[in-house]
Amino acid sequence: MRPVVRTCTPRSVLAVLAVVLVAAVGASACTSANGDGGTGPHGAHTAVLDDLDPQPVASTAAPVLPTTVRSFDGVDVTIDDVSRIVTADRYGTLTETVFALGLGDNVVGRDIAAEFPAAADVPVVTPGGQSLSAEAILDLAPTVILTDTSIGPKGVQDQLRAAGVPVVYFDPTRTLAGVSPQIIAVANALGVPERGAELAARTDDEIAAARSRAPDGENPLKIAFLYLRGTAITMIGGRGSGADSLIEALGAVDAGTASGITQQFAPITSEALIAAAPDVILMMTGGLESIGGIGGLAKIPGVAQTPAGKNQRVVDMQDGVLLSFGPNTGRVLDALADAVYQPADR
Repeated sequence: MRPVVRTCTPRSVLAVLAVVLVAAVGASACTSANGDGGTGPHGAHTAVLDDLDPQPVASTAAPVLPTTVRSFDGVDVTIDDVSRIVTADRYGTLTETVFALGLGDNVVGRDIAAEFPAAADVPVVTPGGQSLSAEAILDLAPTVILTDTSIGPKGVQDQLRAAGVPVVYFDPTRTLAGVSPQIIAVANALGVPERGAELAARTDDEIAAARSRAPDGENPLKIAFLYLRGTAITMIGGRGSGADSLIEALGAVDAGTASGITQQFAPITSEALIAAAPDVILMMTGGLESIGGIGGLAKIPGVAQTPAGKNQRVVDMQDGVLLSFGPNTGRVLDALADAVYQPADR
């Protein structure tokens, strides 16, 4: 399915889910996704998937159990029942993967980041966002728990394993290179390796198709990923943020990394943002909303002095979608390519 790109006035950005290009206070209606400095085309965009649900693979082979896998924490874990699966990580990746493997009906508990409609009725086991409750999870009578170290506390995960429930950890790193290995690792743990290979191949093909849309040229766009949660948490992404690999796949330059930021995230200062000089600013929609939308974003130190700020270049995407790095990754890249490179007035 093709992604949908919506254009918007700064006021309407608050009502949509997407990745944001910065706008100045009092900015006018959206126009284009290209340009630099204060002279090129400008505008805010919303990159939207027309269907947030993971698309299950065609294979219907039953899980082959028991199976023993090496958990990411180095422990060998044997799984002999996948009828009641709990998935919990910060990004919703594991839930998305299980649904795409065709085992969504077996998921009895999931993290709050898994926001797609097919999982809406599954109980949330991370009501606070990143904290697990052993009692709430054990009440679901899980037969296997899929998790990673992006969520916790680890003492709760250890308690679940001590209660006799198989707990499998996966790599918490979220990059394009890790998408297929993660899919295969989850499939192996659930006894459906053939489905995993099929899903990984499909996802690789979709990612490659989206990457092929990156324009050729000697002057690629510079895109900065900003992570905001109100004015108390204002960070710019650097190497290893996850967003950097998406930006590179779009044929652009990660502005934070290029400006010398070596950690995943660094506090935003006017000097850092002006030095990064992004043509586009990428954000989660929830982060944009948390600072009052486009008007609030323009008040972040340094934003108005960047090419992105001058051109009001805004592209936003749903929080649970942008950095999930699961089976929807190719479609996410496709939607971002539309939002970044195609004109808004269409």
